[in-house]
Amino acid sequence: MAFEFDHLFILTDIGADEADRLSSFGLVEGGSRIHHGQGTTNRCFFFHNAMLELLWIHDPEKAQSEPIRLTRLWERSTSRHNGTCPFGICLRPARGSENTVAFSSWAYHPPYFPETMSIAVATNSDNLSEPMLFQTPFGKRPDRDPAEKLQPLNHGVGFREITRVELVSPNANNPSPELQAVIDTNQVKLRLGTEYFVELGFDGEVQGKRVDFRPGLPLIISW
Repeated sequence: MAFEFDHLFILTDIGADEADRLSSFGLVEGGSRIHHGQGTTNRCFFFHNAMLELLWIHDPEKAQSEPIRLTRLWERSTSRHNGTCPFGICLRPARGSENTVAFSSWAYHPPYFPETMSIAVATNSDNLSEPMLFQTPFGKRPDRDPAEKLQPLNHGVGFREITRVELVSPNANNPSPELQAVIDTNQVKLRLGTEYFVELGFDGEVQGKRVDFRPGLPLIISW
């Protein structure tokens, strides 16, 4: 079984003004989406192999309705400054492993999906001290999209691919079996820290540079 990192989401305030700072840094913003029936909206940055998503709740009533409340997105958003992990990590199966899931899971049927499609959400989804873990059945590299659906992949800073995803967490010493399963795919690293943030490394980090977007956004980028 083989898996790939598909995308990271970071929960933000309404409008995700933090995206403007990423744009000023040199990232080119791609398309955004309203998740109808789920109560969330996003702003996204696409790279050749993966995506960075800034996600917020625009409709609290929808976010707390069935079956959306089972994702705990509402609690993650409203408590993210009070000890709750503000991230979601999505994997996708590599070619040839399409029918495998990296962790024990339950089927989430988002209202904006066709009825026959679902997302595999890890069974630790009630554990708000860890990221929401999920896997899409249809995920693929953004650079494999057809030309008419291709998102902007050329960035002013020259980034092409995310080559390191490292979660820093105050609770890293005792990961759940589901989070450990994600770590075991070698797509995500985990280390102990005093606060939640994520480090994204690009293109092997050969230039030895980094920028810290905290405290506005719990993100460090290295390249």
